[in-house]
Amino acid sequence: MNRILLGALAALLLVSAGVFWWQGRAETERGAPPPAAAPEEVAAPGPLPSANARGLRGVAPPEATEATREQRRFARLDRDLDGRITRNEMMATRTRDFRRLDVDGNNLLSFEEWAVATSTRFSAADANGDLWLSRAEFATTRPPEPAKPKCKC
Repeated sequence: MNRILLGALAALLLVSAGVFWWQGRAETERGAPPPAAAPEEVAAPGPLPSANARGLRGVAPPEATEATREQRRFARLDRDLDGRITRNEMMATRTRDFRRLDVDGNNLLSFEEWAVATSTRFSAADANGDLWLSRAEFATTRPPEPAKPKCKC
């Protein structure tokens, strides 16, 4: 029983010490210097802006040009940023196309099937046979634009 009363008294003393410490901090903050501008010196706010936006037109957002899209596409594959795409760089991103490249139709795509298809695509794009793609050669590998769906309004 004595331990319970002693514990309650200790808790009460800790809480009261915390309250006094807190008030002491608040007292020092209350004595801080006043703000630079008094409320009377602040200019009165002007009228609120109107919500009527009729006749107003904002700036048109910039649109990506074909060259910009092609540059981004080239940069995604050019991992070492040397301005050319090697065969290894082009083959590194082809993992998601395994299912489309199944030549024998057995629902299994071996690495050899994938590598042959990618190597064939790379060889077809490499017009001069120098084993790297220039920007012009890489532009020939661009996927076709998807057909836009017609509106069924």
